[in-house]
Amino acid sequence: MHVGTAALPAFNHLLARAEWARNKLIPFAGRRAVFLMTPWRFEFQISPSGLFEEPGSVAGEAIDVEIALPAQALLSVLHDPAAVMRTARISGSAEFAEALGFVLTRIRWDAEEDIATWVGDIPARRLTALFGKMAVWQKQAAQRLGENLAEFLTAESSVLAGSANANHFVAEVDVLRDDVARLEKRIQRLE
Repeated sequence: MHVGTAALPAFNHLLARAEWARNKLIPFAGRRAVFLMTPWRFEFQISPSGLFEEPGSVAGEAIDVEIALPAQALLSVLHDPAAVMRTARISGSAEFAEALGFVLTRIRWDAEEDIATWVGDIPARRLTALFGKMAVWQKQAAQRLGENLAEFLTAESSVLAGSANANHFVAEVDVLRDDVARLEKRIQRLE
């Protein structure tokens, strides 16, 4: 599924406000890149002004950089964009890939600035703070749910072994392995 036309305005919105990012990409004007993440494909080229644009329609024109992202990349991009690029499989021009990676891991969306154009500065600041608090609350709630589920599965239902039980089991396996090794040595001496 090709997502270029939908993603270009979003990327260009971020790039338009980040002169440093456009300056980093301008030397690669006309070069083509593709991001692959099953089932999506986002193909673009760098414009002379350092923005992303639809690739030219020259048949057979080569892709300069191909970046294949793992399926969990969408989940990682919000809290750790650098992690996404560390897990990507990259082929093609190393310089171009490095420039894209540098820009995409450091560029940030200023939500407050965008919201301010609709509702004004003070409401935008308050809405952004509210959304930030909601995100923290949601993260804490998810963490507590995970902890409670883990406790239930280990203590209440015994579906999972607790860390103490698992450590005890591992220690017993180590003792058994050592005992078997010693027994094998004795058997070898008797032969």
